[in-house]
Amino acid sequence: MATIPATALAVRKTPRISFGGALKQSFIRFGPRTMARNPVMFVVYVFTIFTALITLLPSAFPDLSGPGFSRSYFLAITLILFLTVWFATLSESIAEAQGKAQAESLRQIRTGTRARRMRPDGSSEFVDSNALHKTDVVWIGAGEIIPLDGDVFQGVAEIDESMMTGESAAVIRESGGDKTSVLGGSRLLRGKILVRISVDPGGGFLDRMIRLVESATREKSPNELALTLLLSAFTVSLLVVILTFDYMLTASGAIVVSLGTLIALLVCLMPTTIGGLLPAIGIAAVNRVSYANVIAKSGRAVEAAGDLDVLILDKTGTITTGNRIAVEFIPARGVSKTDLTAAAALASSYDDTPEGRSILRLAFRRSPARGGPPPQIARVLPFTPERRVSGVVMADGREVLKGAVASIESVTGPLEAELGQAARRAADQGMTPLAVCQDKTALGVILLKDVVKPGIPDRLRELRLMGIRTIMCTGDNRITARAIAHESGVDEFVAEAKPETKLELVNREKAAGRLVAMTGDGTNDAPALARADVGLAMNSGTTAAKEAGNMVDLDSDPTKIIEVVSLGKQLLITRGGLTTFSVTNDVAKYFALLPAIFVGVGGVTFLNVLRFHNPPIAVLATLLFNAFIIPLMIPVALRGAPFRPRTAVALLRNNILVYGVGGFVSAFVGIWLVYVALLYLVGSPWFAPFVHLAVQALGS
Repeated sequence: MATIPATALAVRKTPRISFGGALKQSFIRFGPRTMARNPVMFVVYVFTIFTALITLLPSAFPDLSGPGFSRSYFLAITLILFLTVWFATLSESIAEAQGKAQAESLRQIRTGTRARRMRPDGSSEFVDSNALHKTDVVWIGAGEIIPLDGDVFQGVAEIDESMMTGESAAVIRESGGDKTSVLGGSRLLRGKILVRISVDPGGGFLDRMIRLVESATREKSPNELALTLLLSAFTVSLLVVILTFDYMLTASGAIVVSLGTLIALLVCLMPTTIGGLLPAIGIAAVNRVSYANVIAKSGRAVEAAGDLDVLILDKTGTITTGNRIAVEFIPARGVSKTDLTAAAALASSYDDTPEGRSILRLAFRRSPARGGPPPQIARVLPFTPERRVSGVVMADGREVLKGAVASIESVTGPLEAELGQAARRAADQGMTPLAVCQDKTALGVILLKDVVKPGIPDRLRELRLMGIRTIMCTGDNRITARAIAHESGVDEFVAEAKPETKLELVNREKAAGRLVAMTGDGTNDAPALARADVGLAMNSGTTAAKEAGNMVDLDSDPTKIIEVVSLGKQLLITRGGLTTFSVTNDVAKYFALLPAIFVGVGGVTFLNVLRFHNPPIAVLATLLFNAFIIPLMIPVALRGAPFRPRTAVALLRNNILVYGVGGFVSAFVGIWLVYVALLYLVGSPWFAPFVHLAVQALGS
């Protein structure tokens, strides 16, 4: 088997972004079709080309380059507009570079893996993982890499999925239980298993992860589409306002404003900051979800998670561990617990189900193996649906059985009153009693319990604090469902549910106008996972569940939805905060730029709060600040605004105080600093010759 570099996990968790590749992609995005997807920046893009043509070919535009035309001024405006567009494409390219870096680290895991494929005659052959197909059977031993996704149908093994999920703790995968699914790219630590491949080459989960994280296209969510439409309408309105403004000034004869200044005024007042960062915010949100070991198949799912109202959870394998575990031995009157434990162990010695193995583990803990020869077993009595019992026949003729209480009672007769009462009491508490008998004499009862996963009650309490209602949906009877619901802390439960019931529940909640999330791991959960706004499938579940959900949790932790909700809210908060920042930033640019245009005109001097006296330099300073604020805000877009549970009023107050005031103040301070710097550079004896040479070069 091919080995995987020890650094593979580190590369995935902290991928090295290729800034060279991001830089290259930022220029490739200058194509008209690509730019047209962002209406706000497309307007800036068009004006960049327009001012460049005027600068290069002034004779072709005699009406625009008449008296007072300054080529150096138009050159400066063109360069700054180019920077504005470039910084916007650069922000999106850097966000996508994160996904591509992660995809490259995942590709390292997949490269060069070979597998031992079983032939029909029982022999094996080594083949490349790309030669495997669905239903092929491969044998995997300790230290080997699982070549493709599949299901364990023979054996039990401890598997290291850290290269896939980032979790250092190994997981157990075994046949006959609920956790049979294995991931291609995982390493088998101990044991040996036969795996039936469940996908064709290129269709494995690792391949899908690579395609998802490196995909250059992304669907816009409804909120993002609405925001883009609003920004586009705002831009068109500003264009009309600027044209009207120019017409009124020309008609009044109060002042003549050059075309370059009008373009600068339009670009500075347009919401270019949020327009340039909007794609990066959405892409970065999908990347951040992947760092939480959740693969999101669309950005819409991440955003929907931020507005969830209802979470529907499957019970088995989601809230509970998925397998019933032996928790107690209750002996009959006159039978010692030691004798019951020994009999239970004998009856389970050839039971390869998770329940049988848990009985053996409990028996060993309660009565560790003592010296002496092992009991001689003559015959194994396997479990059958008709008898509903299993056990062994000893060499001395003794028959030791375990099974459902009713089935054992058909052999031994009714259990004694005290033992029968204990079995019924356990059933009322949601446990499963199994009776044990030897030679038609009842020895006692084993109690099996569906164990709630550690930390589930605390995590569900957190969801309640977020305002999310939790509903457990299970196929178990009402008694078991009520016991698990009480122990886990869900708000509601639905018992004896079929796959159609779960789907109807999702439809009912959606019809009431609520955003619904569904977590599950079984094939019976697939329809509901596909219908929910957020379908979070457990990685340990079936292939059907993982295909149906729009998110897959690599850690198989149903409460991971809390992280997903937090990341979804972080996406909404980041977008809202940066939109607030962009709007107040533009308002400040208005108060900084417009009075500067009217320098020398009486009646508006009091508006010139920054005391600009050189209008062209003031215009260039505002344009420069408008361009450079985009890359300065890229870290916020990529990292996301911090999220803490709070009310809508508190969130609005935080947006106004932090992003609103911050955007307003930063614009005034930034524009003034750039203005002072430009005045210094223009007056500097070493800077002027460069401008002069550039203008001469354009003139030639």
